[in-house]
Amino acid sequence: MQRPLVKGLAALCLLATLAGCAGPKQLYSWNGYQPQVYAHLKSDGKSSPEEQILDLEKGLQEANAKGAKVPPGYHAHLGLLYLNTGRTDQAVAAWNQEKALFPESAKYIDFLINNMKKNRS
Repeated sequence: MQRPLVKGLAALCLLATLAGCAGPKQLYSWNGYQPQVYAHLKSDGKSSPEEQILDLEKGLQEANAKGAKVPPGYHAHLGLLYLNTGRTDQAVAAWNQEKALFPESAKYIDFLINNMKKNRS
């Protein structure tokens, strides 16, 4: 009579152990962000700014569909890509989104916006 109880407890312990191995949910949805930044910095011509923008926008859509957050710098990098392709309004919108999500980036984002305005004048 004790054998079924022992087997049941062993199965319960095994199940609890396996459930603990699942790990915590990731804080951010990276969606190819790191390879995009690498491609941008590498500037090897394999990925144009337009292609990078499309990939990052797709990543944003996927994150939004999952209800996930994108990491710090995602919108800032997207804004720089918009600026490099002449889309200043979209750049400012992306940078303001970065500031809203990560207030600690405000000084950097304000620097980017002010620098862009100086260069346009």
